[in-house]
Amino acid sequence: MRIVLQRVRRALVRVDSQIIARIDNGLLLLIGIAKNDDGMHAYRLADKIIHLRIFEDTEGKMNLSIDQVGGEILAVSQFTLCGNTDRGRRPSFTDAAPPHEAEPLFMQFVDYIRKKGIAVQTGKFGAKMDVELINDGPVTFILT
Repeated sequence: MRIVLQRVRRALVRVDSQIIARIDNGLLLLIGIAKNDDGMHAYRLADKIIHLRIFEDTEGKMNLSIDQVGGEILAVSQFTLCGNTDRGRRPSFTDAAPPHEAEPLFMQFVDYIRKKGIAVQTGKFGAKMDVELINDGPVTFILT
């Protein structure tokens, strides 16, 4: 599992020119699920994200987590994060989990975060999406 986490002032997802998800202050998560990923890996990363102290306190230090600032999450599945570009000029996606395995794991990840009381919006799994964001900072991390 690979997650590109971006702290955002706002973010949205469009499918067929229609806005299907929108958040303000919070996190945009681009999530790639690989063949060998499982529920424990998804749980560990979700828990890490919930408690990651990457929001600024009153002194401007990254010292607060998403629940402490009342932030939201926009989670977007992105199989290309599992692409391998080591050889040639065309990425290989053989390491990406097939959709029938990746989608339930993606939803398990999202459900865990929701159960912790954090508002989560999602893109549309498997759809061609336009993702817009205003990165806050910029603050971006890669979690594996």
